[in-house]
Amino acid sequence: MEELRKLEKVQRMVSFMDSHGVSVSNSDHHCNRFLANFMLFLLEPCGDLAIDVKCCLISELMPRLSSPFVEDAYQYVVAEQESNGFEQNLDGNALHSCSQMKDNNLLHGYNENIAMIGLDSMQKANSTLEDFCRSYFMFHGLDVSKPQSIFKFLPILSFTESYIYQLDKMNENLLQTPRRKDEKATQDLVSCFSTDPFGPLVTIFEQRGLLTERITEELRHGEEYWALERKLCHALINEEEILIDDVMKAIHLKSFDYRVLNLLLYQLQGAKAEELHMEFLSISEFLVEVSDDL
Repeated sequence: MEELRKLEKVQRMVSFMDSHGVSVSNSDHHCNRFLANFMLFLLEPCGDLAIDVKCCLISELMPRLSSPFVEDAYQYVVAEQESNGFEQNLDGNALHSCSQMKDNNLLHGYNENIAMIGLDSMQKANSTLEDFCRSYFMFHGLDVSKPQSIFKFLPILSFTESYIYQLDKMNENLLQTPRRKDEKATQDLVSCFSTDPFGPLVTIFEQRGLLTERITEELRHGEEYWALERKLCHALINEEEILIDDVMKAIHLKSFDYRVLNLLLYQLQGAKAEELHMEFLSISEFLVEVSDDL
């Protein structure tokens, strides 16, 4: 949904600019999306700089900008990235090699037979795990303030959330295919989501006696959510009609990872899922997602 929110923000700016006669006429939508992103960039706070100061800076710099200069800047950033070992978030077709690098790193963490995760996915999953422990452990009689309560179940919970996060990032990369040039990486991403992406994770659950029908169902909900996210983003990019039913369904499905972790925790303790708790948490998850999107 994060990618969808970004696209919606850009699309609103495109509409605003068009209504004020600022958009580029007789051009494809990529040009206007670029201008909309540029406008949003100008609106981002930067110290005490006022809007008029930013505009003056841009006006002063614009005559000195050229394609060769931008290409030189790109090469400089890439060289710095390689020498320092940092990953730079660069965008645009001219900079697609960095995007390709991200895709390859993610795809290296995916194998249709073996469940593997990357360190980056583990680090990014930490915030969700912390929130899960603080919000859900109480329903299992676990004290989040006691390390033994957390570390006892941390390996499988962390691995599961990291695996889901890794797939989520791959899905977000797939959403960017309209401006991608690396067809091989795109094909690999499509293949990942069309050939049972949760298969390796399910195998681990089965081997440890953790798999249940409800966990399997929630994983299917995850695949359905990602498919809906791609559908909604595609419609938004192409200015097609968006059905409110699809949006509501996506919101309901989005927190599937929390439900998977919750069901796993019941299994890990050899307990039966408490339906009243599950129903309460489902409503809570929905309200949180709606609040996040406001």
